[in-house]
Amino acid sequence: MSRSQLVAEHLPLLRRYARALTGNQSSGDAYVGAMLEALLQDPSLLDEGHGPRAGLYRLFTQIWNSVAINDDPDVTTLPMPPERRLSNITPLPRQAFLLLSLEGFSEEEVAFVLGVDVAEARKLADMAGREMAAEIATDVLIIEDETFIAMDLESLVKNLGHHVIGVARTHTDAVALAKNKRPGLILADIQLADGSSGLDAVNELLRTFEVPVVFITAYPERFLTGERPEPAFLISKPFQPAMVSAVASQALFFQRNSRNRSPKVA
Repeated sequence: MSRSQLVAEHLPLLRRYARALTGNQSSGDAYVGAMLEALLQDPSLLDEGHGPRAGLYRLFTQIWNSVAINDDPDVTTLPMPPERRLSNITPLPRQAFLLLSLEGFSEEEVAFVLGVDVAEARKLADMAGREMAAEIATDVLIIEDETFIAMDLESLVKNLGHHVIGVARTHTDAVALAKNKRPGLILADIQLADGSSGLDAVNELLRTFEVPVVFITAYPERFLTGERPEPAFLISKPFQPAMVSAVASQALFFQRNSRNRSPKVA
């Protein structure tokens, strides 16, 4: 397989990881674009000691920890060479946690990606786990038409310390529940069995109030093409509990930080 084929194979999930770190599609894709530009300029930057996928994430991490971008949502490219990192960049513990929980890397691979030893990678992930456990609990709406998956999500959400306000199985149910109870987080399947769309339901809700959303789908590659606006937080089916925990915490983390940066009204 050629170098370009290897990159193309792993690019969709790397883009998912990038947007989980940055909180939105444009910024995440900008960092991935900077990595690809660096790789084009110097192919020797890709260290495949732990395989091509880990090598791509390692190179991405080096760019992520050294490049600062502004908050312009329309940003699509990054200047090279890299600038200094932003002071509010996502810390290493959160990166370690996402690499383990969202991306499914082993501790050895996480250590390689982050440029630390295994003991330090384990310590970083543990730190992030304690931080996320301390996140403020919120009310969660689950949009999922498959009974057993909905039950699993409900149990998981409760174990994370959140409160489930309801489980919606159709677009209509989701809109009615959310408008009545105003959730602090939404977990939404994209394609519902009755033919309605969780994505459409969420878009309708977001026109009336702001809430972080985590989408769940059996076909993540359909939503990671870069050809249209895409969900910032995306989980693949079948999912692991740690993955849901990591992504939901990231969504709440960015919402909390956004509110903290908002000017206060006297």
